[in-house]
Amino acid sequence: MLSSKGVDFSKILRRYDVDQQVAATPQEMAKEMLPHDPVFKKVAEEVLYMRFKTVGPVVNDALKEKKPLDVINEGLVAGMEIVAKLYAEHVYYLPEIMMAAKTMEIGIALAEKKLEGGKMKAKATVIMHAAEGDPHDIGKNIAAIMTKAAGYDVIDMGRDVPVEDVVAKTMEVKPLFVSGTALMTTTMSAFPRIAAGFMAKGLSIPFMGCGGAVNREYANSYDLGIYSDKAAQTPPIADKILAGYDWKKVREEWDNIIRGE
Repeated sequence: MLSSKGVDFSKILRRYDVDQQVAATPQEMAKEMLPHDPVFKKVAEEVLYMRFKTVGPVVNDALKEKKPLDVINEGLVAGMEIVAKLYAEHVYYLPEIMMAAKTMEIGIALAEKKLEGGKMKAKATVIMHAAEGDPHDIGKNIAAIMTKAAGYDVIDMGRDVPVEDVVAKTMEVKPLFVSGTALMTTTMSAFPRIAAGFMAKGLSIPFMGCGGAVNREYANSYDLGIYSDKAAQTPPIADKILAGYDWKKVREEWDNIIRGE
C-alpha cells in the first residue's frame, strides 16, 4: 500500500496564479506601465485605483497644464489600459473593471468640455452582442468597456439577439467589425449564419467570435470569422482592422497582434 507519509502536498496542490496575485500587488505590477510624465501619471492613477470621487479635481488640474485630448489619451485611457492588463493577469476582476471604467468616463466628460465641438471623435464604430438564445453577457460587457476605453464607439445590442437583427443593424451602421459572444455550444451556431448573412448582403465586415463556447478553430471555420480569446485582445485587433487589415490578414497575424506586435 502506498504511503503519503513525508509527502509535501504544498508542491502539488499549488495555484501559481494565486501565488502571483498574492506576490504582486496592483501598485507593483503597474509601476513600470504608468506614464512617465507626472501630470499624466497622476491622472492614470485615478483610473487605475478607481478613485471616482477624486478624479474630477485631478483632471481639472491636469487641464490647466495639458491639452484635453492628451489628458484623455495619455492619462485616462492609459490608466484604463493598465487596468485591462491587470484584468488579463487575474489581478483585477469585473468589479474593478466597472469602477475603473466609471472613473475614466467621469474624467473624459470633464476633458471633453474643453475640446472643440465638445466631444472626442471616436476612432470607429463597432457592434457587439451576445448570441441568439444566449443570456450570458458579462464577457461582452467587459469587452465593450475596454473597446470604448480604446477610443471606439460601441453599439451594444445586448443579449439573445436574433441573427436577422444583427445583420440588419450591420447593414444600417456599416461598423468596423461586429463581435458576438457565446457561452453555450447551442448558441454559437448563430455566428456562421451571421457571417453568411453579411456575405449575402455584400458585406465583407469581419465578424469576431468570442466567449467560452468558442475557440479559434471554430471562429476561423467560416468566411469573415476572426477570433478574440479575451476581452483585452479586442482593442488591439480593432486597431489592426482600422489600420487596413481584412479578416484574412487578422487571421494570419493573430498571434503577433495579441502579443502587441
